[in-house]
Amino acid sequence: MASAPAELPPPIVMTFAASDPTGGAGLQADILTLASMGCHPLSVVTALTIQDTGGVEDVLAIDADWVADQARALLEDMPVAAFKLGMLGSAEVVSVIAEILADYPDIPLVLDPVLASGRGDALADEETISAMIELLLPQTTILTPNSLEARRLALDDDADEDDPDPAECARRLIAGGCEFVLVTGTHANTADVVNTLYGDEGVVRSDRWERLPGSYHGSGCTLASAIAANLANGLDIGDAVRDAQEYTWQALAAGFRPGMGQYIPDRFFWARNEEAKDDA
Repeated sequence: MASAPAELPPPIVMTFAASDPTGGAGLQADILTLASMGCHPLSVVTALTIQDTGGVEDVLAIDADWVADQARALLEDMPVAAFKLGMLGSAEVVSVIAEILADYPDIPLVLDPVLASGRGDALADEETISAMIELLLPQTTILTPNSLEARRLALDDDADEDDPDPAECARRLIAGGCEFVLVTGTHANTADVVNTLYGDEGVVRSDRWERLPGSYHGSGCTLASAIAANLANGLDIGDAVRDAQEYTWQALAAGFRPGMGQYIPDRFFWARNEEAKDDA
């Protein structure tokens, strides 16, 4: 008897990020989010961290050649529908990743510029930040900074100026080469969280979300990975951003506090919702 035709495989997303042993942020957060949203994740380790839910204690950047070899081996074997970048570890790692991505200009790239932990621990030095701006920004489909990261990336260190507002930050970053910038409002002093997507003609969309109590570990990683998953699944940029925000808000609302520090988003909230319905 003839076998049934094989189903189409899930879209594949490659993430470059640091390992977070808590499972709250970093590579583990990316893998959980991508899998939850129907993608197959490929993971390239850029750094190892010592951390708990309270903060990061130490970082060990992976040798740039090892990062390049991890990625090249996977890319020679499997087709990738989207790239997602998180914490990259060093300027040398940024350089080799930029060189790899240059060979895949038609594949969407989501860049989450991880500059500090939720507690404020520095996770990128000035050389690494400069390399990101120079080498990665021109290849980026969508950049996903919070308001603090947007100002740090957009501010001219040689100029004597006040901090630019989010719209001006986005304008400068788009002028630097990326297609879209989603500035998140988690750090703004507002009743609701307002996330605004900018393109080369200004605001593309603005979305308002109820500000949840508590502090969350890995919310930015979750949002950026969700956008990458949506792009890999064929959504246009506006829908990808809107649906990713909805997913992230739901994951945060269902978050849990397994340790003594921050809450961790529940990326499989939908599965537990189904279990609750089945038990009702």
